[in-house]
Amino acid sequence: MYTKLYSAITLTLSIALLITGCEQSPKPGSLAKATVQTFAKTTTLNGTVRTGKALIKTGKLEVTDQNGQKLTQVMVENGRFKVDVPADTILPLLLNFTSDKHPEKLQAVVLYDSITTYYIDPSTTAIAKAAKAMGGYTHANLVRAAEETTHTPDSNKTTSGWRGDPTTQYGGWH
Repeated sequence: MYTKLYSAITLTLSIALLITGCEQSPKPGSLAKATVQTFAKTTTLNGTVRTGKALIKTGKLEVTDQNGQKLTQVMVENGRFKVDVPADTILPLLLNFTSDKHPEKLQAVVLYDSITTYYIDPSTTAIAKAAKAMGGYTHANLVRAAEETTHTPDSNKTTSGWRGDPTTQYGGWH
């Protein structure tokens, strides 16, 4: 007798909770808002362009938004570039390199305003292409693309870290 009563009460409460939960709509302020990151001030980006083994001495570097809208361009000299990005420029940005002497277009993604040095090479190009194919230039997509497109030695995939000492990889803890 108690079992049937207990089952009836449980069923009634479950239905009441389900109906009550379904009738509630989310509060307008509770939805997560996407934050737009920009450069707070004019920022100089610099770096090098490489084939993977050697510097590519000359070429053109274009800075574009993620839709391909060109913002500025500079010439690469002796494999190095330096370009000013205006304040309030919305991130992410793409650094696109072309050269008559190197047939492949190379690319790197600028995702954070705090990082100003970039190395553009076939690996950064593969990462950018893979992240775009995953849905866009987000931190999660870039990390996943980097893990899937670049080679990491087995000795660096352990919990003990790089060559057994995680405090020495990339100059220490980050």
